[in-house]
Amino acid sequence: MSAERDSAVGEQGSDGGRKTAKAAKAAAAGAPDAAREAASASGTRAAPARKAAAGKKAAPGKKAASAPAKKAAPSKKAPTAKKAPAKKAPAAKKAAPLKKAPAPKKQVVAPKKATASVPAAPAKTVAAHPRGESRTALVRRARRINRELAEVYPYAHPELDFDNPFQLVVATVLSAQTTDLRVNQTTPALFAKYPTPEDLAAANPEEVEEILRPTGFFRAKTKSVIGLSKALVEQFGGEVPGRLEDLVKLPGVGRKTAFVVLGNAFGRPGITVDTHFQRLVRRWKWTDETDPDKIEAAVGALFPKSDWTDLSHHVIWHGRRICHARKPACGACPIAPLCPAYGEGETDPEKATKLLKYEKAGQPGQRLKPPQAYLDAGGRAAPPLGAG
Repeated sequence: MSAERDSAVGEQGSDGGRKTAKAAKAAAAGAPDAAREAASASGTRAAPARKAAAGKKAAPGKKAASAPAKKAAPSKKAPTAKKAPAKKAPAAKKAAPLKKAPAPKKQVVAPKKATASVPAAPAKTVAAHPRGESRTALVRRARRINRELAEVYPYAHPELDFDNPFQLVVATVLSAQTTDLRVNQTTPALFAKYPTPEDLAAANPEEVEEILRPTGFFRAKTKSVIGLSKALVEQFGGEVPGRLEDLVKLPGVGRKTAFVVLGNAFGRPGITVDTHFQRLVRRWKWTDETDPDKIEAAVGALFPKSDWTDLSHHVIWHGRRICHARKPACGACPIAPLCPAYGEGETDPEKATKLLKYEKAGQPGQRLKPPQAYLDAGGRAAPPLGAG
């Protein structure tokens, strides 16, 4: 047991410890001076020895310290690791979509969503729509309006009574500066007396004027219908031509009249640009043109050619029944969310309903002989002239 302890002590002892033991033996031998010298020598030598021992011990200490330091490194890096997310957190906040929220906000307040969510005031949400409207958006909005009107007026048709192309071209010429109702009440007497182009071409102008007096501008209209009847007899064998370039050569026949005849008598697409059509397409910002020919070209470019005739009926019917010139019934309009001019007329639904006309107000229409589809939809035939 003692040997193990000594060996343990010897393993733990240093060189400085051995020199100190020799000095002690010298002191014990009775040599005080030598002992002092040895002690001083051992002291001086012990100091560097201790320093060396300390250095030697320090070296492992440094290694030991470095070893724990290496082990402690993770603990030192741990705070940095903890701080790293904290430092990166602002970057993450900057990169987060929360600060880029304006993009979704713009999508939320887009005109379409705003219109659907705020139907009570579509003027504010839709008024700015056409100003920044792209060509594609304009086409889509225009076609959507036409689809909506097709659902409102599935029975839309030409509101002039006619049995053949000749009666239609004459009635269309007479409809200038008057209502279709007044023309429909006047033409039965005219066609009863002059049923063919040959008959009207040979008519007495004064007799014709008397018949056409209720339509207004009866002298000019008499000259036109007699003149076009003569042209039909002399140039086209008494038949109404089915080409635009031929129709516009007839007295009193312009592009509007020609397209009415082509679309409704021959089934050839055409756009009828009358006063109602001009007013509504400008209100809807389909075009800013004022010339009828330019309006026709601008609106025609928004729709397939096959839609032109029915489009004309839808727009004209809406202009006569709801979107009036002086006081449109905005509060009763089915396409109010799509209309940039919403608010120009009466917006109160109850008051707007009182402004509706014809079948929308339970009143007779303009034709004395309307199509069966119109009657099936609840429309009523107009009374003849003088029937009260």
